[in-house]
Amino acid sequence: MTQDNRESWLNRVAAGMAPLFEALESPLPSRVRVAIGFTSRGAKGKAIGECWDNRLSADGHFEIFIRPDLAHAPDAMPAQIAAILAHELVHAAVGIPAGHGKAFKRVALGLGLVGPMRATTPGEAFLAAVAPILDAAGPLPHARLDTDGESTAPRKQKTRMLKCECAECGYTVRTARKWLELAGAPLCPIEDHGQMSHEPLDDDEDEEGEGE
Repeated sequence: MTQDNRESWLNRVAAGMAPLFEALESPLPSRVRVAIGFTSRGAKGKAIGECWDNRLSADGHFEIFIRPDLAHAPDAMPAQIAAILAHELVHAAVGIPAGHGKAFKRVALGLGLVGPMRATTPGEAFLAAVAPILDAAGPLPHARLDTDGESTAPRKQKTRMLKCECAECGYTVRTARKWLELAGAPLCPIEDHGQMSHEPLDDDEDEEGEGE
């Protein structure tokens, strides 16, 4: 079966894992949303997945996000995504206040997740249990997002440094527009040469990104 989008694939996998949670006497809540998208700290954050408490949702859903720039090999990515999804679903099943404590550990280990509870990985038992679920869900309609690549977003314009020149000796310096507006043009360091002249201020000049 081919899923229309990433969310339908994630929902299909989550539904397939629901009996595993029931067998561990920790059924999944009925209201869970799952998506591939950046976690609360964005692309610069380190979390690979995140589960938000249903008490923070206006309609009482647990909100799960799995970041889109994970560097798994294409053939390994579905199982890795499923393992991250399982980790976050454990949070929803046992409750966010439980953290990574005993309740979380019991269910995570029961699913076949291994390693430190804060950063579980799929063990052999999990991979075996999830294999038929992934087969039923079909191909994952997702490819790694290269967040280190060149962005298509407009670059912020850096501050244009305006030229100031002494009419007497030609001594020049450059300064930002804001300093010309706040303090006026600088004085020439040579005595009696006075204030320097400067380039005209452009009213449309974009000062965004100063100091970058």
